[in-house]
Amino acid sequence: MLMEDIDKSFPGVHALDHCCFEINAGEVHALVGENGAGKSTLMKVLTGIYQKDGGKIFLNGRQVNFSNPNEAQSAGIGMIHQELNLMPHLTVAENIFIGKEIMKGIFIDQKTINRRAGKLLKSLKLNIDPKAKVMDLSVAKQQMVEIAKALSYDSKIIIMDEPTAALTDKEIEELFRFIRDLKAKNRAVVYITHRIDEIFVISDRVTVMRDGRYVDTLDTKETDKDAIIKKMVGRVIYEQSKTKSAVGSDAPVVLEVKGLKSRAVKDVSFELKKGEILGIAGLVGAGRTETARLIFGADSKQGGEIFVKGKKVEISSPRDAVNNGICYLSEDRRKYGLAVDLSVQENATMACLENFIDRGFINFKKEKEVAHEYIKKLDIKTPSVNQLTKNLSGGNQQKVVVAKWLIKNCDIIIFDEPTRGIDVGAKSEIYKLMNDLTKEGKSIIMISSELPELLRMSDRIVVMCEGAKTAVLNIEEANQENIMQYATANN
Repeated sequence: MLMEDIDKSFPGVHALDHCCFEINAGEVHALVGENGAGKSTLMKVLTGIYQKDGGKIFLNGRQVNFSNPNEAQSAGIGMIHQELNLMPHLTVAENIFIGKEIMKGIFIDQKTINRRAGKLLKSLKLNIDPKAKVMDLSVAKQQMVEIAKALSYDSKIIIMDEPTAALTDKEIEELFRFIRDLKAKNRAVVYITHRIDEIFVISDRVTVMRDGRYVDTLDTKETDKDAIIKKMVGRVIYEQSKTKSAVGSDAPVVLEVKGLKSRAVKDVSFELKKGEILGIAGLVGAGRTETARLIFGADSKQGGEIFVKGKKVEISSPRDAVNNGICYLSEDRRKYGLAVDLSVQENATMACLENFIDRGFINFKKEKEVAHEYIKKLDIKTPSVNQLTKNLSGGNQQKVVVAKWLIKNCDIIIFDEPTRGIDVGAKSEIYKLMNDLTKEGKSIIMISSELPELLRMSDRIVVMCEGAKTAVLNIEEANQENIMQYATANN
């Protein structure tokens, strides 16, 4: 498959500027770039979701132009989107055959679709019951069902958009084994990812895009991480660990939790100092997010005390937390942090809308001025304050959430997986933003599954395992090995 000089514009945005891309049978070809680079747009043009404004697409040497995804699917091109497109209340077999059901009179022939789905799953070496409800499967298994669904159309090219975003390390290994099996069967896989390290494990070649343009295509084994990142962002990004805390030992304590308990949290205590970034590390199920939600009042605690600037406070709801200067940026910003169908201005000011009420009406001029001030302060890349938030990149959406809480004037900010789903360039901007916030006297709790991120940003690191705190490490003594030891301590 070959794409040449692909051009695509949306109102106010030149999304693809004469882009090219090719993939061969039996190849895993990584497609990388910052948020907004045009990766997903290019693949949506290929699959007929978007119509190109210029350029040519060749499949098996023949020029093609798909007007909708069904045509692309019929030609052997399937796309697995980051948000899985399955019906959870239906069985695996029903999902695989949805839209091409086998009927027996006026009823679906369940026996036949179960048998055919089972045969397909077995041929793919997938140990999944075709009669199982999709809602009962792990995210990794659901992803396999999506791939099986694509292959039921005899797809020769499978596009995977951020396939490991919600997977554990073990599930990622399982997915990679499956991708290698597809490759052995001469299928082609387009692998879109922000996780640069994965490229070197699974891909044969990598194509880099930047600002809607094609940059380069490289043989994976002949390049390295630094070279790819430099091509992605147009500059060198340094990722050294922090070697010394930026916070003095005499810095005042702004938040203290004592004996915090719930069904998932067991007697957790720690302190957060002014101007500090306190990292929280742990494996999946360690209780990190659950601890943050207790502090924020999103979940009910069974015991424990919370002190803000030395004063005991009662927090039984997020409103209580915000009134005490505590805000929480969820790992799922689209679900819990933003109203994506509203504008940047509306999202930025929604937490303190009462500040803009004048004689019973919203003072839109004042609201716009404040929103514009924080867009400029946080360098949020948006055409205007009226842009719908869903049209921003992941990194800029994260900044809008930060703007919302800064306008509310919160001093204690909990970042839960602050860079999940965003690229290395946007990550660097979020890191700079967090450091700038601490220099202004804000204090940050940062939950992250990425150890390099914790080591780069934290002044101290709380390590958790199975709901309990197992260690508090000063950054000078922290490394990946001892964090993992405490994260698997079970004590």
